[in-house]
Amino acid sequence: QVQLVESGGGLVQAGGSLRLSCAASGISASINTMGWYRQASGKQREFVARITSGSMTNYADSVKGRFTISRDNAKNTVYLQMNSLKPEDTAVYYCCANLLARPYYWGQGTQVTVSS
Repeated sequence: QVQLVESGGGLVQAGGSLRLSCAASGISASINTMGWYRQASGKQREFVARITSGSMTNYADSVKGRFTISRDNAKNTVYLQMNSLKPEDTAVYYCCANLLARPYYWGQGTQVTVSS
């Protein structure tokens, strides 16, 4: 059974930083493309970042230069370091793991709130 458990969300002031973690079980974070999506209240879920098995990374334009996705294979965990946070980054952040080249497994989400 695949489980993705996010943690690290919270309330932070604009300009601050948070690091989200996604602990994976039942799946290897080192051989699967892992990603982060977010969903703000009243909006559709949107792509934030992904990291492939070859450690290639992609980011949404809105977070480039501020967010960094990384992976610790020994801990089977994926991270999202978020710096220079803005109020528009406020959302529930979801970790996902690909299956057949598409996001398939999802975590329960962690709330990030950025105050102005």
